[in-house]
Amino acid sequence: MSKWSLRSKRKPTGGILKKNRKKKKIERGSIFLETKIDKRKSKKKRVRGGSYKTKLLSVQNINVADDKGKVRTVKILSVEENTANPHYVRRNIITKGAVVKTEAGLAKVLSRPGQDGIINGRIINEKS
Repeated sequence: MSKWSLRSKRKPTGGILKKNRKKKKIERGSIFLETKIDKRKSKKKRVRGGSYKTKLLSVQNINVADDKGKVRTVKILSVEENTANPHYVRRNIITKGAVVKTEAGLAKVLSRPGQDGIINGRIINEKS
């Protein structure tokens, strides 16, 4: 839930609104598990409704699509850029939107490794 989808803290008159209840257990978030570059390791987490999410702890390969739409699996070498946190580049932590260096060139991560259990991306700079 983003910050802007929450109820306003003020009344139309300018007065402060009081909370009508505390948060329920289901409304709390889950712990962020950092996805690193290493041999594939994952964890299954049960979510509301009985479904499961696969949380990636570490991974070596990425499914990349080129401009023509052809998808192939290539090895990840390092993280080049990460808009989520600049320190993740140094620690080689992969999140959605990160730019990773692969054997095929630079690729942008389009999937959420901590939610989907897989890493998909799109080639942005192809190696010659």
